[in-house]
Amino acid sequence: MGPDAAAAVAERFARFARDEAPGRSDLYADWAAGVAADADVAAILARIPETRRQPPLVFAVSRMLGAPEAPFAAWSEWMAAHADEVVAEASRRSLQTNEPQRCAALLPALSTVDGPIALLELGASAGLCLFPDRYSYRFRGGPQLDPATGPSRVVLACDVTGDPPLRLPDVVWRAGVDLAPLDPGDPDDRRFLTALVWPGERGRAARIEAALDIAAADPPVMIAGDASDPAVLRAAADLAPADATLVVTTPGVLPHIPRAGRERLIAAVRELDAVWISIDPPGLHKAWDPPVDPETWGGFVLGRDGVPLAAVDPLGGSVEWRAGGPSFRG
Repeated sequence: MGPDAAAAVAERFARFARDEAPGRSDLYADWAAGVAADADVAAILARIPETRRQPPLVFAVSRMLGAPEAPFAAWSEWMAAHADEVVAEASRRSLQTNEPQRCAALLPALSTVDGPIALLELGASAGLCLFPDRYSYRFRGGPQLDPATGPSRVVLACDVTGDPPLRLPDVVWRAGVDLAPLDPGDPDDRRFLTALVWPGERGRAARIEAALDIAAADPPVMIAGDASDPAVLRAAADLAPADATLVVTTPGVLPHIPRAGRERLIAAVRELDAVWISIDPPGLHKAWDPPVDPETWGGFVLGRDGVPLAAVDPLGGSVEWRAGGPSFRG
């Protein structure tokens, strides 16, 4: 680690303060601007491997370890006293935001699949998107749905247009694959996931904590491995019960996989006897049939087996159902 690494940290955090944090977290904007202007703090963060220095990850790790949610002067003082802890923890962590709200965007596609369902998520983190049947939904412009056991502590509100099918799936088996799965029952992993919520994002931490309780009470099968490896994917799929429809979901994970691995994963999923449900940026790959126009689509694409069904908010805040509509081209 040398002066070039510290300069790269300063540049990266300055860009975050300028372009990404404003309007979402005033505290993170303050911290990032402070890092960019403080050579000592930048030097501490330069000790973290380059692939683990993302500002949201560094800030989440610091909060997980007890950093005060206070202006930069207090935060930097805490950082100086806990530098070794932050460097060690950040060096083994990665951004694994696990937002159960995404289930509201997945539900229209899941509603097209007859049950019972064996649900396999790739890039599952702690598996919070493996429980769409255990959450309550409040669709503005659509129905209110609750599990058979009654309203859930996790309530997902979502704007919906276009009259998609909406019903709770019959999930009889659930599993996830992740490079480093998180344990919903582990106190450190729970603190880390809730710390990944940016200060100022109301309701997200409480929703994640409630979903973690649901996952911890009935843990899914969690497999540590690279889902873009066809052998890993096949081994996971082979665990599913034969009398259920296997549904493989990739809700927001494909953008984080390098292109070669992403194309390998898509090809491997299509070789399975499974339904593939994905939420992706419209220009990420060419698997859509019919194609979508990234310039005019307006949102991420919810798809089933490569067929675009809806334009959705990637975190599940809205669904615009378009299946069979005029928004396709070619």
